[in-house]
Amino acid sequence: MGAEPAAIAVASPAPGSAVSTSRRWWALVVISVSQLMISVDSTIVNIALPSAQRDLGISAANRQWVLTAYLLAFGGLMLLGGRIADLAGRKRVFLAGVVGFAAASILGGVAADTAMLITARALQGTCAALMAPAALSLITMTFPDGNERARALGVFSAIAGSGAAVGLLAGGALTEYVSWRWSLLVNAPIALAVAAGAALCVTGTETAPGSRRRLDVPGSVVISAALMALILGLSHAETAGWTAPATPALLAAAVVLTVVFVQVERRTAEPLLPLRLITNRTRAGVYLSQGLSIMTMFGLLLFLTYDLQTVNDYAALKTGIAFLPLVVGMLTGASLIAGRLTHIPHRWLMGTGCLIAAAGMVFLTFLHPNSSYWSVILPAAGIFGLGLGIAFPSAMHLATYQVQDRDTGVASGLINASQQLGGAMGAALLNTIAATATAGWLRTHHATGPATAATVHGYAIGARWAVGILILAALVVFTMVRSSDTPAPPPASVAQP
Repeated sequence: MGAEPAAIAVASPAPGSAVSTSRRWWALVVISVSQLMISVDSTIVNIALPSAQRDLGISAANRQWVLTAYLLAFGGLMLLGGRIADLAGRKRVFLAGVVGFAAASILGGVAADTAMLITARALQGTCAALMAPAALSLITMTFPDGNERARALGVFSAIAGSGAAVGLLAGGALTEYVSWRWSLLVNAPIALAVAAGAALCVTGTETAPGSRRRLDVPGSVVISAALMALILGLSHAETAGWTAPATPALLAAAVVLTVVFVQVERRTAEPLLPLRLITNRTRAGVYLSQGLSIMTMFGLLLFLTYDLQTVNDYAALKTGIAFLPLVVGMLTGASLIAGRLTHIPHRWLMGTGCLIAAAGMVFLTFLHPNSSYWSVILPAAGIFGLGLGIAFPSAMHLATYQVQDRDTGVASGLINASQQLGGAMGAALLNTIAATATAGWLRTHHATGPATAATVHGYAIGARWAVGILILAALVVFTMVRSSDTPAPPPASVAQP
């Protein structure tokens, strides 16, 4: 029977198997820290930016570029980074990205002027676009066993998802007690430690079988331009409004370039993005639901950051500490389902997680100027984080499930790209909704100047939209993600390395 080979495998382990198992989990720690570093950098500079602006004399027009340069490079080059990892080797590309990220962080930390800081941020984003897809690919290769992979992805996704909130905490502490420069410089020792750990612990196939192909240069150029146009258009909408001439022009360019990209990929023998990855209904549902979920997460961070700092007069560090329930919620949610990914249909985990997150966001719809942190903001952040902590590991799992080995890098790039685009879209859309609601309140109440009540009303309206977006994400999951795509536990007779 099948149990007998399993008993033999346990009784007679391969030499060094214990070391191999230990090395796999140390590899997970290293890879997860790299992803945390990337996620942290999406928000850590936000809090440090006012100090950097005063120190370097950054103009109001250029201030947003310190944030946008990172998003443009990261989101725009994500698919290219994933394919490079497939072709050149996941570990090799991962190490190059980590070391480059450290160098770019040092450059930003010692920046003497605006141009130097913006250049450093763009280089950080470029290196992150190499690291992130390679990191997820390395996890799928390091943990071939279904149950182990489920636990590993639970840890990885919880750490990655909580990085934005951790960035606010770290940015507040470093800016308040050291210097804004350390919000960038702190990456250098962490990245170098990650590189050393990866060199020692991360093993596996350097390049995927059958990956000795040419890079699809035309496809790479077109899709990178499309993604950059989309992110730039969304960022412009956030700062200048949706009716500013450049906003619809950039968004239209993104649509046109995407259509061109699809046509290019159909005619290319070795495409950058094999269209089968996105025509699969389950994976398409995962990418769409992830983008929608991240939209609401960035909306929550946006609303609460402004509410805490401008309405409640929280200092930068105190604001960061206020987001700890979000981190705790995500880690708790991921730990609750870590051992169940191979036993419960992913559609139920993802869909239920989105609905739980929506329940947390409901608390913010009752936000008013005198709201208590303990009765409104804390449960909102904690329950929201719990829901996403339940949903995210399943999404990470399905993003690369049953994907050919040679395509895991670009599949990983797709899930990361959906998150980056969702974040950019959430910040732009929900910020516009909140601003419009604030202006409407001022008109109907015949107010002529800034009013705290109007501002908080705008946040509450934005939260209502976020609730709707999360419910839509759940509907996408229940409609598009098939129960049959839940990976089955491996047979007991299969000995894992």
